[in-house]
Amino acid sequence: MQNPPAPVLATLPDGAGTRFFFVVTLAATWALGLPAVLARVGVIAGPVERYLFFIALGGLAPLMVAVLASYRGAGRPGIRALFRPAPPRRPGARWIVVALLLFGAIHVTGMAVFRALGGAVPQWLFPPENAEQMTAMLLFPLAEEPGWRGFALPRLQARVGPLRASLIVGVAWAAWHTMMFVLQGMTPLLFAVAVVNILAGSFVFTWLYNRSGGSLLVAVVAHVGVHLDNPAHALPDHPAPFVVFTVALCFVAGVLVLADRKAWRRSGIGSWGHNRRLRAASGKAFLERGCASSS
Repeated sequence: MQNPPAPVLATLPDGAGTRFFFVVTLAATWALGLPAVLARVGVIAGPVERYLFFIALGGLAPLMVAVLASYRGAGRPGIRALFRPAPPRRPGARWIVVALLLFGAIHVTGMAVFRALGGAVPQWLFPPENAEQMTAMLLFPLAEEPGWRGFALPRLQARVGPLRASLIVGVAWAAWHTMMFVLQGMTPLLFAVAVVNILAGSFVFTWLYNRSGGSLLVAVVAHVGVHLDNPAHALPDHPAPFVVFTVALCFVAGVLVLADRKAWRRSGIGSWGHNRRLRAASGKAFLERGCASSS
């Protein structure tokens, strides 16, 4: 048996992995959501509820495609690297608390400023109020974050840095939500506001991820926090809380980018530990495949 060539452990898997993740995730989600959208606009027969099962399957796409892409890139070690807690250090309890409460605090603070400027605030918080919203709060963070923050973000950060990575993930994340926006009956203006909301949120998620040492758990908890107080529940009839939240989120994202430069360095703490796992996983898979092909 010949010795396989030494793997290049100094680099992450190339951009093909992230392109595969984005293309397949979006294609699967849109394809599964299309029947419900067509039913809503009257192109095909039946109530939208008939197709909710396919919407639910589409919601699992980021998780399932991230697992598949990790396996394609590095085999089973790649899957373990996807879910393993951040290695340099576990996130402290304070980061769990910050992640859980940050988005709600941004919303409430924005509403307080809105009220001080003369706006009406009939409701301050928008917690889950039914089984569907409770399910979304528990399921979506687990179905989404392994893909957006577990798989795509660390790879993109290693290649293009945190700022550009946040923008790329944010664009894909917003595109992934388009079917949901249509099913909610959003006007074009509200649709645009929702896209801006997700783009700004992507930068805040990146900051939490990097500042917590690359913790997927913190990203999941933060996503739970978004659903814990979600002004999107008031849409489309009462858009003001969601618009105010979006403005406040953009302000906070801008402050984090300008005031905490360390979190946005390409060699920041958030990407280092995760990238080390990915390099190790890629090297192990390379060696296993080389040994198998030459035996």
